[in-house]
Amino acid sequence: MLRADEIPDELWELIEPVLPAGGHQGRPWNDHRLTLEGISWRFRTGSPWRDLPEHFGAWQSVWERHRRWSDDGTFTCACSPRFAPQPPSATSSCAACCRSTRPSPVPISTPPARGTRATQGALSNDKNLTNEPADHALGRSRGGLSTKIHALTDRYCCPLTVLLSPGQAGDNPQLIPLLEAHDRGDTGAFRLLADKAYSHPSTRAHLRAKRIAHTIPERSDQIARRKAKGSAGGRPPACDPERYKDRNTVERGFGRLKQWRAIATRYDKYATTYLGGVLLACMIIHHRVRS
Repeated sequence: MLRADEIPDELWELIEPVLPAGGHQGRPWNDHRLTLEGISWRFRTGSPWRDLPEHFGAWQSVWERHRRWSDDGTFTCACSPRFAPQPPSATSSCAACCRSTRPSPVPISTPPARGTRATQGALSNDKNLTNEPADHALGRSRGGLSTKIHALTDRYCCPLTVLLSPGQAGDNPQLIPLLEAHDRGDTGAFRLLADKAYSHPSTRAHLRAKRIAHTIPERSDQIARRKAKGSAGGRPPACDPERYKDRNTVERGFGRLKQWRAIATRYDKYATTYLGGVLLACMIIHHRVRS
């Protein structure tokens, strides 16, 4: 029985060609597979990096490798949907949804407001990662600081494509970027199942223009406005209730992600490294479910 953080042989055969090869200069790298299992262990348990078991190697090396692979797109390439193809006879369907995760609580002190004055001393030496957003994908909503994970899942409850946004961001504006990111890795046809949060007229128009079949129920206020216009309100959009029942796959997909403690609660400062952990978890979930 494999551990939850262990990389099986079949999955390693798919990942190994994507990982960068070691150079000829400097000290040789630690074993990539063992390092990847160390990263997986940390996100699975939610432990601090300093508490990483010794058999994974020095925690600084494991963290540095994780930061590098998250920043240079290695995790994004390794987690491409082509590593988990659909069965040829299956009717593909994707469900869209999002969930908020709170960062680890830290004490915050707010100084009293004072008059502005010129800053003194050297500038901050804080250096963000190459693809790091300015807001670190953190936003303040009613529950405090949080990050949203927007995801497409398949009918096997496996997350296919994920994006991050600040916690106060709306769900609907992130659907089109999510679909565009999915199209770059998988061009196969599918049917989109989404809840009422994605029932905006502009979203339906975009899906029709892209020829993406979709099942999205109308909101009650949209139904009321359409009926108030009478015959000028047009026909209601088609929504098959039986087919819409399959949208539970996205809820179950997020349930699997929440089993990874460092994903259910964000401990990472950088959104790039946090997303790298989410992609690694998705990759392992894919393999375990489909195997």
